[in-house]
Amino acid sequence: MMTRLERPLRIALFAEAVTLAHVARPIALARAIAPAGHQLLLACDPRYSSFAADGPWQSQPLRSIPSAEFNEALAKGKPVYSHETLSSYVNDDLKLIESFKPDLVIGDFRLSLSVSARLARVPYMAIANAYWSPGYLGGYALPVIPLSRVLPIPLAATLFHTFRPLAFIPHCQPMNRLRRQHNLPSLGNNLRRVYTDADHILMPDIPDLYPVASGSHGSSYIGPLMWAPSTPPPAWWEEPDPTEQAIVYVTLGSSGPGATLALVLQALADLPVKVFASTAGAQAPSSVPANARLASYLPGDAAAERAKLMICNGGSLSTQQAIAAGIPILGLASNMDQFLNMAPIERHNAGICLRTDRLSPERIRQAAITLLQSAVATTAARQLRQLLPKPEAGTRETFHAIAKQLLQDSRSNSH
Repeated sequence: MMTRLERPLRIALFAEAVTLAHVARPIALARAIAPAGHQLLLACDPRYSSFAADGPWQSQPLRSIPSAEFNEALAKGKPVYSHETLSSYVNDDLKLIESFKPDLVIGDFRLSLSVSARLARVPYMAIANAYWSPGYLGGYALPVIPLSRVLPIPLAATLFHTFRPLAFIPHCQPMNRLRRQHNLPSLGNNLRRVYTDADHILMPDIPDLYPVASGSHGSSYIGPLMWAPSTPPPAWWEEPDPTEQAIVYVTLGSSGPGATLALVLQALADLPVKVFASTAGAQAPSSVPANARLASYLPGDAAAERAKLMICNGGSLSTQQAIAAGIPILGLASNMDQFLNMAPIERHNAGICLRTDRLSPERIRQAAITLLQSAVATTAARQLRQLLPKPEAGTRETFHAIAKQLLQDSRSNSH
């Protein structure tokens, strides 16, 4: 049964534009809840303004660190945000909150809201994948960092997991310092707590793939927040193909290493497939094989529906499109988020995950051939599609139930 709010709400959604996924999910959530008549504000860095401006909401510019700076920090295994950056974010957050006066704040990887929403005394929901929830039943994964590039993976993994608690301390210190500055309790050296601290976590995932401990307080599955750019398809989209070759959809996302696309195109160049590739706004490779077609952005859901295989960076936004289409996934992963997301997909035989620090055209080619020819992978991918919850309407009902309870708790605590 749908839980109705007493009145439409003023809701501010903060998108941390270090990757397109953190912008896409607030957009998808805003579209899902807009029919209830809420007054919505979507705050996003101007570099994604073309996507954020198109919808039933008020748009507001919000500064985020450059994506290149974010990706470089991940590649070096360094903290993504300094105390100074987080402190400046809090100031920006508070100005926007004071101006819009929301009933509720929602953020996607806007870590500063852990402080600013509390200072403003506004209930705060964080959009975060289940594998970042403190209650997640899985572990961590060895990302592509300097350690993994110079040592054999088994040795690098052993060292990483042995010293991980110590290695995470610098990643947690900036947030804990910021919280002390504002008389808020420390979150400890638990990276998952630092990344997801909120009054409630909205997990856009499939519970069967990414389980959290039963009774995990303050988190709820809302189903995948599916999104695709509303850009018109390129001129080659409807090109006739008398050979009816299988389509491979390649989308490495905004956080995929730039040189990886060239490797993928090279790997697929001599296969009897047609390649549809999105550059996600990045510069196209200098050499494009005859069987490949490129565009800055593609309607990802439609591309996945036409494809027999998706090759992506392993991030949730792309893999969920593949799952919805029932096709296998070849994930070329580099950061921990991508490895954590791909692990259950690989365990269910619906995909293969390759490390970008061990990548070559031949490895990509062999993995692609395996997935294209594997009846097991195709069957497994179609089985995963059956696990998808109903879209949008179910998300809206779940959101309203959570929001109603959160606002009731907030009013009770203020008395």
